[in-house]
Amino acid sequence: MVPAWNEEDSVGDTVREIRAAMPTVDVLVVDDGSPDRTALVARRAGAMVLELSYNLGVGGAMRAGFRYAVRHGYDVVVQVDADGQHDPSEVPLLLSKLDEADLVIGSRFTNPKPDYKVTGPRKWAMVVLSWVFTRLAKTKLTDVTSGFKATGAKCLPLFAENYPVEYLGDTIESLVIAVRGDCRITEVPANMRARRAGTPSHNPLKSTVYLGRAGFALLLALVRRWDVSVKAGLPAAELLAERSEAR
Repeated sequence: MVPAWNEEDSVGDTVREIRAAMPTVDVLVVDDGSPDRTALVARRAGAMVLELSYNLGVGGAMRAGFRYAVRHGYDVVVQVDADGQHDPSEVPLLLSKLDEADLVIGSRFTNPKPDYKVTGPRKWAMVVLSWVFTRLAKTKLTDVTSGFKATGAKCLPLFAENYPVEYLGDTIESLVIAVRGDCRITEVPANMRARRAGTPSHNPLKSTVYLGRAGFALLLALVRRWDVSVKAGLPAAELLAERSEAR
């Protein structure tokens, strides 16, 4: 699954690279209400495209993608950014860990010589978040804000129902939901590449704001009540049957 907003200059190459690395997989681009040609370019590159009428943010796009996956009987979803920063050739490593975990994170910080570095307030936020989630998940986690993840069958219905749409919810709150749903989480090393197009949005002021928002998002996620008693672990087919009977 590739969430995309205004990525017409990069999404085509990203889709083609995914298809070249894994010719047998289905590629779904979730166009998050882009006013540009993102949907058209993705479709021409060979992807299925789910077009949202309005811009919901990455969390809303991801929830739509997870619901699509559940409704169409998929057991695994891998999130790959549209801007080309994730390497599709590393997806098999993510998938290989789904035998022992329900959510696999591609970590930018576990390589001996990581090519992705953060400094200042953003680094402090990541260190604190990693410390908290390592204890919540009872396993070492170094990169809890990574957008390169593989989601297995146990987490899929859970995320389709509850995936948060708020800022940072797609990373911080989603992990809290996974932990509350008794999903096993692990990491594998992943490389971070330069964007194919556009410019990064980080600067010192935004990094400082990020620190405050990250702390608030974590606090909100920890105090919020999530209904994970039924959805976690329910196979997609059973979830759909349950919804049909309820109607």
